[in-house]
Amino acid sequence: MIAVARLAIVVGIGGLLPFLAAIFGLFALPEQSLAISRYFYLYSAGILAFMAGIYWPLAMQLENRCYPISPLVTMLLSQVFFITAGIGLLLPIAGQILVYTLAYVALYVVDARWMRGYWPDWYLKLRLGLTAVVLACQVAAGAWFILAQG
Repeated sequence: MIAVARLAIVVGIGGLLPFLAAIFGLFALPEQSLAISRYFYLYSAGILAFMAGIYWPLAMQLENRCYPISPLVTMLLSQVFFITAGIGLLLPIAGQILVYTLAYVALYVVDARWMRGYWPDWYLKLRLGLTAVVLACQVAAGAWFILAQG
């Protein structure tokens, strides 16, 4: 049997590969930058929506408790991040840079600040590392876009 922590680490690192490949592609294949940027932000939206989905089943487990966060707030957080992911896709690239960067920061802050009691310590450490890489990719994509416009 595979330990949940090990599986989460493998899946989490695997989930970083498309982010990293897109950043590499932006710099290595500038003639394909528009398509790569579209895929990058589509993937950013998908992962953000996926990560937001974790709050929904958590809210159902909290039904009879309200500490430290109520089930209603937990479900609303899930929906806010999900809707942010979708709306971000409708924005021009400059808006996507801002929305996805801030959304990934906010998602981690929610987990580390308000959901801390629900996650094992290893999960928050994993999330911090994964989030740092995703944010570095978001910043790199934004920098590439700004430099390309210059």
